[in-house]
Amino acid sequence: MTPTETAPAAKATVRPTLTGIHHIGITVTDVEASAAWYERVLGLGRLFQVRHYRSEANGYTIVLGPPDGSFSLGIDHHPANTGDGFDPTRTGLDHLSFQVESVDALHAWVTHLESQGVPNSGVYPMPGFPLSLVTFCDPDGVQLEFIAFHG
Repeated sequence: MTPTETAPAAKATVRPTLTGIHHIGITVTDVEASAAWYERVLGLGRLFQVRHYRSEANGYTIVLGPPDGSFSLGIDHHPANTGDGFDPTRTGLDHLSFQVESVDALHAWVTHLESQGVPNSGVYPMPGFPLSLVTFCDPDGVQLEFIAFHG
C-alpha cells in the first residue's frame, strides 16, 4: 500500500456478548498435591481429569469446581515444567480473585484459612473502593484473593 492509499473500510460488526468466565487453568509443580490443596482449602470437588488437547508430552489437567457448577479450575501438569516458583511479575497470571457474598463471609474465610494453616492477609478494606479483600497463596505461591463489596 502506498502512502496515499487508504485501507479498505472495515466491515461493521456487532460485538458478541461475554456471559462470564467458564474456567481458568493454573500450571503447578505437583498436580496431585495442588488439587488436594484446592479441594481441602476452597472446597472444590474433583470433576474429571483430561489429557491436554493435542499433547504428545503427556500433559493433563485435573478439573475442579464448586458444587453449583458456576466455574471450573484446571490444575495443570506440564511435563516441561522445570519447577520454577510462581512469579506474578512475569507475563501471565498475576492473581486470581474469588467474589464472596459479604464482608462477614470474608471474616469466615479468614477463620477457615487459619484452621487449614494457610497464611493470609486478614480482611482489609481497599482505600477509595467500596470493597474489602483477603489475600493468600496456593502451594506454588500463586496469589489468590477473596473479595466482597460493601453493601
